[in-house]
Amino acid sequence: MVKNYLKIAIRNMFKNKGISFINIFGLSAGMAVTMLIGLWIWNELSYDKYHVHYDQIAQVWQRETTGEQSDAYNAMPIPLAAELRSSYANDFKQVVLASLGTHTVSFGDKKFTSMGAFMESGGPALFSLKILKGSQAALKEPGSVLLSASFARSLFGDKDPMDQLIKLDNNSQLNIKVTGVYEDLPDNTTLAGMNYIIPWELFVSRWDWVKNSKDNWSFNSMRIFVQLADNTDFEKVSRKIKDVKTIHAKPERGFKVDLFLHPMSKWHLYSTFENGINTGGQIRYVRLFGIIGIFVLLLACINFMNLSTARSEKRAKEVGIRKAIGSMRRQLISQFLSESVMVAAFSFVLSLLLVLIVLPWFNQVADKHIGILWSSPGFWLCGIGFSLFTGLLAGSYPALYLSSFQPLKVLKGTFRVGRLAAVPRKTLIVVQFTVSIILIIGTIVIYRQIQFAKDLPVGYTRNGLLSIQMTTPEIYSNYNIIRTELRSSGAITEMSESQGPVTDIWSSAGGFEWKGRKPDQQQGFSVIGAKFGYGKVVDWRFVAGRDFSEQFATDSMGLILNEAAVKYMGLENPVGEIIRKDSMDYHVLGVVKNMIMTSPYEPVRPGIYYLLKEGGNFINMRVNPQMSTTMALAAIEQVMQKYNPAAPFEYKFADQEYARKFSEEERIGQLSTFFAVLAIMISCLGLFGLASFLAEQRTKEIGIRKALGASVFQLWQMLSKDFVILVSISCCLAIPVAWYCLHKWLMQYYYHTTIVWEIFAVTGAGALLIALATVSYQAAKAAMANPVKSLRAE
Repeated sequence: MVKNYLKIAIRNMFKNKGISFINIFGLSAGMAVTMLIGLWIWNELSYDKYHVHYDQIAQVWQRETTGEQSDAYNAMPIPLAAELRSSYANDFKQVVLASLGTHTVSFGDKKFTSMGAFMESGGPALFSLKILKGSQAALKEPGSVLLSASFARSLFGDKDPMDQLIKLDNNSQLNIKVTGVYEDLPDNTTLAGMNYIIPWELFVSRWDWVKNSKDNWSFNSMRIFVQLADNTDFEKVSRKIKDVKTIHAKPERGFKVDLFLHPMSKWHLYSTFENGINTGGQIRYVRLFGIIGIFVLLLACINFMNLSTARSEKRAKEVGIRKAIGSMRRQLISQFLSESVMVAAFSFVLSLLLVLIVLPWFNQVADKHIGILWSSPGFWLCGIGFSLFTGLLAGSYPALYLSSFQPLKVLKGTFRVGRLAAVPRKTLIVVQFTVSIILIIGTIVIYRQIQFAKDLPVGYTRNGLLSIQMTTPEIYSNYNIIRTELRSSGAITEMSESQGPVTDIWSSAGGFEWKGRKPDQQQGFSVIGAKFGYGKVVDWRFVAGRDFSEQFATDSMGLILNEAAVKYMGLENPVGEIIRKDSMDYHVLGVVKNMIMTSPYEPVRPGIYYLLKEGGNFINMRVNPQMSTTMALAAIEQVMQKYNPAAPFEYKFADQEYARKFSEEERIGQLSTFFAVLAIMISCLGLFGLASFLAEQRTKEIGIRKALGASVFQLWQMLSKDFVILVSISCCLAIPVAWYCLHKWLMQYYYHTTIVWEIFAVTGAGALLIALATVSYQAAKAAMANPVKSLRAE
């Protein structure tokens, strides 16, 4: 019986090649999209699950609240770790201090600037690193280092790395011995790219600022990772440790600090905090693309259902004869479902091929390294189950509908499908185009939002602004010589140091006092340290006052505020005002326009710029616009290698770093465009097939109308009218739904674009034109056919 079902299914597929192609290609496209999205979602949901203790690991975070304003961050004071170990020993298996950062690592003539960590000895066990050489206990030696496998190969090639000495930041006192090699962490882990781990004891002994912060509860600069004990949970422990910092740090009145645990399961998917509350993060895109995948597959299934039911009249006699010779309804249902499952099986095979073709591009756009899980039984189980489910879902309505025909009416020729038979098909077309139009409108709004954020005034000039991180002693000692030579060479117009990059803020502080300050004004300020010339390098736009100047010795106690700080403080004439901090008086020199240094989607925080007494950690240069960028970079590299030979010449342009802030939204926009195009293509494919079948069904009617004098245009109009009406209904349904969803999405951004009516008008008109173009070919072909051929049998 099964063999018979398969034989009939194959015959029907070859008999109706056009419809079969549309069915198989449409379903395979839908399956391929769903498979790609499924692989992406799996990658996202499995984030950090590489670590064995995934369900027990957390980071300690703190929430600072002043009045109605709250901020959450993961920078912690050093003494907190010891307090958690001693006072909460029953709640934690491990507590590990760590400081993640970038340093220059060199071996012989090889040198790399790479990310790594200073970490306490329990770190490798906490994160269950797979040690390839050495042991996890290797970090107990102060002068040791663990390397990732790929970084070890970069430094030593095929040579055995064990017991080799490498130099950190070109410091002769930081020659450290390789005592272990661990497996590279996967890309879908938070610590991916961590190429080395150095003992915490070395960090404390060699950096004075760390040594001086050992007992400082107000200095927040380290990460604290914990592993919970077996008999507790994150919420319970969070409640226990909530007030630990408040007890020891004793914040000023009106300033509240709460500690809490942020589980590893939320580090990636729930990384966004607004006003101190975790509001989600990447999980919203997981849900969004999950819904899109379901809808795209649904569109493909709708095509199959529509075309199958439309062909029902042609197969009516087949059903009648089968029933007349004794076929049971369940047998007919089995036959039609087997045909549907076979189409789904062919589609699944084709979808695998499509995924293989598209996957490299998809990985590039999504910034992933996803592959098909060929060796996973779960993948094949899901794939086969997915095909079976899709086949049954797509074939369920046609199977039930076709098997319900009455054989007597069919064989006597009195069977008519009836007017209501077309209602399900029309409904499904409306659903298809509604979903497609919503996706298109969403894609347009996403791109408008990205462009809106890009066009915001940033408060400085990004083009030609270059930054180099200071990682070695030589760059500090030779700073003035480097500046003089580069300015003399004409490669740059100005150069200055800063405590942090131009495109980010690394420090914040509270405790400022000013005239007219209210008791509830306790918000922390972004604090940016800079040296003379910084304003000229970044091209500050002054609203009032002046820049720091070497001509005035009193400028060492001067401050420059941004507009957000002036507004928050309520200063009417800020220049000359006294601001007090840590029992010292500073005076305001000037006010600059707000600089967008962090997210372009969030409000600029009140910022204070002060003059650095010591060296910063970034060199900022303004490339001479009169010299080509290539020549300028060559001149800069030559000088930097001359005076800082131990570090590789690595630089970042501010405009490129700023553009990276839009990378996530741009990826979403590109993927949304891809899915929207596929959705409209699948919808049009089904519309084309349906128009083709309906034109064939009305061949005699068209012949009679043409014989009676109907023009080609009138016939085209008659055949296209129904489809235009259906797409118009889709537009009416899609527009309010799209507006509601996108309005809610835009409201999460402080700076956001508006949804103008032209978007809906253009999208609606475009959908109508696409639908009209799709059905016009078949309509025009039917209208221009010779009526003699269609009526000669009458």
